[in-house]
Amino acid sequence: MSTTLLDEEQTILFASTFTSLTHEHGDRKTRETSVKLPLSRKLCYAVGAAPYQMTNIAIGFSLQIFLLDVVQMEAFSVSLILFISHVWDAVTDPLVGYLVSRSKWTQIGKLMPWAVLSTPLVILSYIFLWLIPFRATSSAVSVPWFLTISCLFETFMSCYSVPYITLSMFLGGDQQHRDSATAYRTSVEAFSMLMAAVIQGQVLWVFNKERDQACLNAEQTPDLPHTALHESRKAFMFSALVMSSLFFVCCMVLFLGVKEQKGPLSTHMNTTYLNAMKKLIGHRSFQRLLLAFFCSTLAFQMSLGNFTLFCSHVAGLGAQFQHLMLAILVAATGSVPVWQMMLARLGKKTTLFIALPLLIPALVVLVSTSDNFPVYLLMCVVIGSSLASLFLLPWSMLPDVVDEFAVLNPSCEGLEPLFFSCWRFFNKLGGGLCAGISTLALHFTGYKAGACSQPDEVVLALKLLLAPVPVTFLLVGLVFFYLYPINEARQKQIQQHLRRLRLNCVTIPTLEEDTFPQVYNSSQNFQSKTRKLSPHNANKSSQAGSSKSANSFLKSTACPTPSQQHNSSHESMLRETHVTLEHALKYPDVPDERSRVTWV
Repeated sequence: MSTTLLDEEQTILFASTFTSLTHEHGDRKTRETSVKLPLSRKLCYAVGAAPYQMTNIAIGFSLQIFLLDVVQMEAFSVSLILFISHVWDAVTDPLVGYLVSRSKWTQIGKLMPWAVLSTPLVILSYIFLWLIPFRATSSAVSVPWFLTISCLFETFMSCYSVPYITLSMFLGGDQQHRDSATAYRTSVEAFSMLMAAVIQGQVLWVFNKERDQACLNAEQTPDLPHTALHESRKAFMFSALVMSSLFFVCCMVLFLGVKEQKGPLSTHMNTTYLNAMKKLIGHRSFQRLLLAFFCSTLAFQMSLGNFTLFCSHVAGLGAQFQHLMLAILVAATGSVPVWQMMLARLGKKTTLFIALPLLIPALVVLVSTSDNFPVYLLMCVVIGSSLASLFLLPWSMLPDVVDEFAVLNPSCEGLEPLFFSCWRFFNKLGGGLCAGISTLALHFTGYKAGACSQPDEVVLALKLLLAPVPVTFLLVGLVFFYLYPINEARQKQIQQHLRRLRLNCVTIPTLEEDTFPQVYNSSQNFQSKTRKLSPHNANKSSQAGSSKSANSFLKSTACPTPSQQHNSSHESMLRETHVTLEHALKYPDVPDERSRVTWV
């Protein structure tokens, strides 16, 4: 009887000692992970977002008109190039995300090598994209050239953008600090789009000026001479060189100023590509958020993608297009902090339903009026404000989905790149569909490449592509946003579950190696004192040796067992505890708290 009492007292002693140690080390780990993120790292990370947005703006607003009126390709060929390149870009994103997940850790990180090594390839392919080969007008030469270069550029850009956007979750610091880093990134994105619009606006100003002059000199010839746009060619190439230089500088700032922190990606993903994609697509919250974002992206890309041609051929404001684009992007830049403050007070879904529908009345007014610059300028401000919400809100919802997936599937690690690459997949797929639908509509309505005036059917098609079709897509997207299940209360529950999972992972692996001998020595001292008080019990305990102390310690880490428990149940509990300790020590890295990633 006295031996049983001593065993129970020893078990309680070990349990209390282990609990105090785990709480002490868990608190210390929490303090370590909440180290403040330096401002320099936030700024350098934010600068890395500029290249993607600058090239995206340049291609979105200039490539279509460059191929149609400068290269003078047929509308069907342009539609084919834009659609295939966008679809190819969308397909490569999940593949790149999977390859990034399977990559191993290097001296400069796991994600950073992808961004650095892909930079020179992106720069070269972007310059070649604005180069007309051999000054040839034959479609047999121009179509394969631009199709190949477009696909290569999108592939290399995916190798840069997918690791970069995933890097936002592994900057270090806690949740609040990474939220601040993503806010800096969003501001730099908006500013880079504004800068790209200024550069491309000057290029389009040269193009419109040269085009109008050629039309005045050749009133009897509806088609422009191919050599009439020589200055426009030089302007597009100069813009490509400037963008490429900025791309290189931004990548170097990112590489030198940001040190990737180890996290869940330090161990590569141990599952197949198809199984990982099946788990992601089967997640209900991810499904609805993805469909909502896809439809909303279609609405904005459809309207803004045709805005250049609409201003030139319908509104009669082609010469003022750069000022209208500046109004859109300045309004978007200024609206980001406004929507961020409303998001903090009203919540994400409420702010989204206030901001996104602003696009609808603005597009209706644009279609209803023409050749009225003040009205167009005001509506562009409204469009820019609504566009800022698309930058910020859906991208801030995606980390909530990733956190929910981590809670529901704790055994699945390292899938963050796949989430962001699938998100980019549907974003770029929407861009490809918009480009393909738009150019096909222009082709079937009789659009004439390089013509000074277009038929009435083309004017009607541009009006439909600017307002009715985008409004329909936006309404469908708002329905899916309404069905999105994660609200503010659900988000708090997810964060609480994540903290519990993280604390359970922290307690055992963060114990220092020298703590185990300390606990064992205290148990020996306790036994030595009890032997002096009871020689009979000391003789019995000496036969068991030190193994009983270790077994009592392991039992205390799982759950206390009664003294009358059978030996078989004791051994099974001991095996389970060994497995738990082995698993915890095998995976010592604890994931950092996931950040609220905004739009990229």
